[in-house]
Amino acid sequence: MATFTETATHKAEDTTAQIARLREQVETLMKDRVTPAIADAAGRAESAVYSAADAVREQAETVSGKVREQPLLAVLIAAGIGFVLGRAIR
Repeated sequence: MATFTETATHKAEDTTAQIARLREQVETLMKDRVTPAIADAAGRAESAVYSAADAVREQAETVSGKVREQPLLAVLIAAGIGFVLGRAIR
């Protein structure tokens, strides 16, 4: 018949072995599924950022071209926006 100490030691060893197996399973899941999913999401986010930056750059170039074509209208619009914002802030 096993003593209490032997039984406790055996259960502790079983628990340690189960924890080690669980740790290996978690590491495998991380390596096989989570890490690639995160890398894919990061790649898509980076692509979206570059696309947005390109769109902003194109819009800035368009506005800049319009200002060069009609500078007086641009100044009047800017003054109007400034006036409206100034009145709204008061």
